[in-house]
Amino acid sequence: MTSAHVRVSLVIPVYNEEESLPALFRRLTPVLEGLGRSCEVLFVNDGSRDRSLAFLLAYRDRHPTTVRVVDFNGNFGQHMAILAGFEKSRGDFVITMDADLQNPPEEIPRLVALLEAGHDVVGTYRVDRQDPLFRKVASRMVNGITNRITGLGLRDYGCMLRGYARRIVDYINSCPETTTFIPALAKKFAVNPAEIPVDHAERNAGTSKYGLYRLIRLNFDLMTGFSLVPLQAVTLLGMLVSIPSFLLMLLLLARRLLLGPEAEGVFTLLAINFFLMGITMLSVGIAGEYVGRIYQEVRRRPRFVIRTVYEGEPGGTPPPVPWQDATPEKEPLACMVGGEEARRD
Repeated sequence: MTSAHVRVSLVIPVYNEEESLPALFRRLTPVLEGLGRSCEVLFVNDGSRDRSLAFLLAYRDRHPTTVRVVDFNGNFGQHMAILAGFEKSRGDFVITMDADLQNPPEEIPRLVALLEAGHDVVGTYRVDRQDPLFRKVASRMVNGITNRITGLGLRDYGCMLRGYARRIVDYINSCPETTTFIPALAKKFAVNPAEIPVDHAERNAGTSKYGLYRLIRLNFDLMTGFSLVPLQAVTLLGMLVSIPSFLLMLLLLARRLLLGPEAEGVFTLLAINFFLMGITMLSVGIAGEYVGRIYQEVRRRPRFVIRTVYEGEPGGTPPPVPWQDATPEKEPLACMVGGEEARRD
């Protein structure tokens, strides 16, 4: 497998998707066979706690020359799983998609055709979304706000069915940051991007792994990772609020000198004080987001840890965890940590 040329690599992160995987396998196989190009599929098991890994290995046993499974030793998140797939991919073009079948694999040939036509990044946006109304409205608001802040001009930040030329994948692999958003990063590097509409289906098995909190965190990563506008906005807001606050202080001082002390307006002052405290807390929170990201970067911890890569001929016992057999008397074994080779005794 290491010497064969691959035209298209498909990277699919998997996290607790045992209910969706059988249907994905049934639909994915004929699509790849119909491409008429050399292909590989990289499934990245992102610390699944169900039978997803067993399903992936069984599928690999049926397609040993085209399917590889990258197994994390924990849950590192969707984007880290895609980055691991990028590092292990060998194709001229790399396609990413989710395992939940909300974006049909039958759209893959369209992305490959556009990549072969010369586009280095092919983005997608979902039409006729089969999501709850709240999620669709929130997504539209986030897309609009994010585009204004970052200036990237992506129509749908949440759709992971996308295509990348090898040059873009190599640029992304060279970025060492621990918190990123892959579609936005690729758009930064793109010279000739394209964007097409794709179908969207209702999830027919399993549950979404993106709750409200994770969606908020993801959008914080996106906005703070690609723009300083939030930090500049709170600075400007502080300046705008400080001017009327200063004028109000002068007015209250003049009233005290001219009319003497009075108890009127106490609750108004409390309301103004609470308003200013709220703005202060918001400003500190946004500044803290940037400081927290700086803290994550300077620690230089690995972005992800790969436990095992299942590839080659199937059968026999699964490969051991790379550091299981290491003892002080033996040569330290190499293990893949965050895409770099590290030594463990």
